[in-house]
Amino acid sequence: MSSPRGRLIAFEGTEGTGKSTHLQGLAAALRAEGRRVRETREPGGTLLGAEIRRVVMHVETEVPTPLAELLLYLADRAQHLDTVIRPALAAGEIVLTDRFSASTIAYQGYGRGLDLETVTRLDALVRGDVAPDLTILLDAPIEVGLRRARGDDRFHRAEISFHERVRQGFLRQASQDPERVRVVDATRDCEAVAAEILDLVRTWLR
Repeated sequence: MSSPRGRLIAFEGTEGTGKSTHLQGLAAALRAEGRRVRETREPGGTLLGAEIRRVVMHVETEVPTPLAELLLYLADRAQHLDTVIRPALAAGEIVLTDRFSASTIAYQGYGRGLDLETVTRLDALVRGDVAPDLTILLDAPIEVGLRRARGDDRFHRAEISFHERVRQGFLRQASQDPERVRVVDATRDCEAVAAEILDLVRTWLR
């Protein structure tokens, strides 16, 4: 008898909103309830993805153009889907990913100014039949997130106006699909945010 298809939950948001922390907390809580959980991230959820992450986030000698950056992220997603996400979903696991398609649309579409229809179409081509069943969008004012952020890559050092465009890109996607994209106020203390996420996911899984 085949396993039921798993679920894909994406954690999204601008820098410093706590995606990684809350993903790990949710994974631990779900495992404590006996669920099988796979934690992953984009870019970097595969060996190839780790190399792509280094190039797009840390190479300063020749920074990728916006279109090259988009294609690198989509190459990471293609590898990630085929080697990690699809097999885990087929095995009935709950896959929690730190970033997925919404980030591509927000950062490369809204942030970099690439044509949104082109970005969306290319992402859909790469994803095929896979889309997040649920997206948790952790939202906070840009100044709050950047104060909390611990990274030192070129995205963290980008101008405030870039981050503002990205945030608006995320919020626009949430307004377009409120059932699938749930906005969580990330300005509150960590325990309150974690409790809301766990309650949201438990209700959704039922």
